[in-house]
This record gives sequence, C-alpha cells and structure tokens, in this order.
Amino acid sequence: MTASNTPESRPKTLVVHYSAHGHTRRVAETLTRALRADAFVLTPAEPYSEPDLDYNDPRSRVSREHVDRSLRHVPLVQDAPDGFTDYDTVLVGYPIWWGEASWVLGDFVRNNDFTGKIVVPFCTSFSSPVGASARDLAALAGTGDWKPGTRLEVSTSADGVRRWLEGLGVAA
Repeated sequence: MTASNTPESRPKTLVVHYSAHGHTRRVAETLTRALRADAFVLTPAEPYSEPDLDYNDPRSRVSREHVDRSLRHVPLVQDAPDGFTDYDTVLVGYPIWWGEASWVLGDFVRNNDFTGKIVVPFCTSFSSPVGASARDLAALAGTGDWKPGTRLEVSTSADGVRRWLEGLGVAA
C-alpha cells in the first residue's frame, strides 16, 4: 500500500447540511455514502415547524425573516462537529429560500475557520437555481477555497456525485 492510499493520508471529508423538508438531507446522505465522508446536521436551537416554513403565509417565521433581515440570526445547537479543524474538504448543503441559502447556515459559516479547506456548496430546490448563494456564503466565511455552488436533484446518484466533484477538481 502506498502512502497516498493509507487511511491516515486520505483527505477527511465532511458533509454538513440543513434540511427543512428532507430534500437536502437525502442528497447529503447520498454524498456521505458515496464519499465515505462524515456527516454533520445543522440543527437550529429553535427548530422550524411546518407552519414556520410556509413561505406562502406572510406571518410565518420564514416570511418574517425574509422581510426583516435582523430576524435571520438562527443560533445552532452546535456550530460544528468536534474535530472540524481536521477536515480537508467540507461539502455544505442547504435549501434555497427566496434565492438565498437558508439563513440557518449563517452561524456555521461565520463561526468556523475554513482556512486550508476546500468548501463545496450544494443546494436543493424544486425550481430555484443556486444563484449567488454560494458566493454569498464564501463572502460571509472569508476563508477557505470555496468552489462554485451547484443545485443537486434529490435523485442524484453516487456516480453523479463523483462526476460532479471531478468536474470541480475535487478528489472523490
């Protein structure tokens, strides 16, 4: 076995995600299995209920947060997994809310140092593209080698994951 194939020298990959309705979770689980990566779920300290997520109701939590940016600070139960500094590659998944990354990602991105890490954002949405969401997260982080964001379908296969990452120049 060559040194580059030993478990100790293999890059450590982490798949981080927040999922409002389960779509991003399903993609994150596919990525985690395909890459034999570790997983970390972003959990709001005050979880969103189904009524909170009803973007058609102007009184819902997400609608109020959308209108009033000062309400978008969403504290997390834990900002990062133990040993975050040991990861070389971090895939960050989120739903698109009004053309933006779910603001649940804010504290995770702001409160962690991505220096020396490759960061690969991905989103899920039925119709919205990734837009500027990945660039916005990279700007919020201020550190790390952020790759372009990609919108992934819930039905993305393990082979599709590998092709996507190879296209970005990220070892899978």
